[in-house]
Amino acid sequence: MFGFNYLSNVATLKYDPGKCTGCGVCVQVCPHQILARNNGNIIVKNSDACMECGACQKNCRFGAISVRSGVGCATAVINAALGRKSSSCCCVIEGE
Repeated sequence: MFGFNYLSNVATLKYDPGKCTGCGVCVQVCPHQILARNNGNIIVKNSDACMECGACQKNCRFGAISVRSGVGCATAVINAALGRKSSSCCCVIEGE
């Protein structure tokens, strides 16, 4: 799924560089490689590709990242796999 964007400008991912220590744990746990290291700092490469799984936030000990997990494509894909209907993402078509 690399190179795939979800809906433009709707991701809830927020990054506060003032709280970041540059440890890079968020880079390691992000399944879509949204975050990267750049000269010792963390950058958000493409927030539109964020599936809002929450792994980055859960693993940031410094509170530099927030995301509303459970509202985006990750949840919709999981719900679809479990046979639930969900309209929280472009990936799930209502009624199927």
